Amino acid sequence: MKAVLLHGYGGNEQVSIGSAAEPRLRRGEVLIRVHAASVNPVDWKVRNGMARIFTGSRFPRVLGVECSGEIADTGSEAGQFKKGDAVIGYAGAWRLGAYAEYIALPGSEVYPKPRTLGFEEACTLPVAGLTALQSLRDHGKIAPGRKVLIIGAAGGVGHFGVQIAKIFGAQVTAVCSGRNSDFVKGLGADEVVDHTARDFTQGSERYDLIFDAVAKRSFGECRNVLAPRGVYVNTLPDSTIVYQIITSFFPGRKARSMWVRPNKADMEWMKEKIEAGRVRVVLDRVFPLEQAREAFAFSETGSARGKIVLSLVPAA
Repeated sequence: MKAVLLHGYGGNEQVSIGSAAEPRLRRGEVLIRVHAASVNPVDWKVRNGMARIFTGSRFPRVLGVECSGEIADTGSEAGQFKKGDAVIGYAGAWRLGAYAEYIALPGSEVYPKPRTLGFEEACTLPVAGLTALQSLRDHGKIAPGRKVLIIGAAGGVGHFGVQIAKIFGAQVTAVCSGRNSDFVKGLGADEVVDHTARDFTQGSERYDLIFDAVAKRSFGECRNVLAPRGVYVNTLPDSTIVYQIITSFFPGRKARSMWVRPNKADMEWMKEKIEAGRVRVVLDRVFPLEQAREAFAFSETGSARGKIVLSLVPAA
């Protein structure tokens, strides 16, 4: 089968389109014929070797952490799914394999696709969608009336974050470039800060929750604009982990670092909100699988508005 292969850690020169063996089903697994797979910063960070503690040193590896498609086959004890079901699959950074024509996954890591979404939109939910949900709800303790600032609000995670924060009744300030101001306002943002013109950390406003969806500003930089009991949430486990440990011992402002954990309940929450028209998925660019390198390069610019996706279905 056709797949995006990683031959060693490094840049895009380590990535190729090649042939890989079709996976064999184990007990409890389903085989998905992949229609689309999402591109996330974690993908090129895996390529760079930043997640080698999870991915090891066995090459070549098939890249990709999440996808959507149709059930092609089911193993024994595979649960609720049957051949032909439209689904979303989460492989994660430790398993990988989503950038291929087929992937075998445990039934527990596969979820029904929202009926109102195409495959290209649906494949973005386990990582970007649930990162936003879990960051705001579980780590940020979002609540009605809270003042929330979202850094990278126009990006893949951020554009979900703006919409989810509004569902929870928060007052949302979006940090993005000026060209994306109307875009984030259309998602529901109450205020917009153009980071090319103004540094929010130098302002007088205080926020109950700062969600850094692109891991650009540290807790130290954001501390002074957090409310006395405010929470800062970062999507990259860097120095934030140190701050998280330190702030856990003292009252007042808190730092939190998160790693997404897809699960059935949260995927159902997203599905319900999408089918009710309360959350929409915005795609910036859809690349054919053969252009995985170009998709990674574009993701690394940090300029995407919404999500980047690889399509495995030939254009009509």
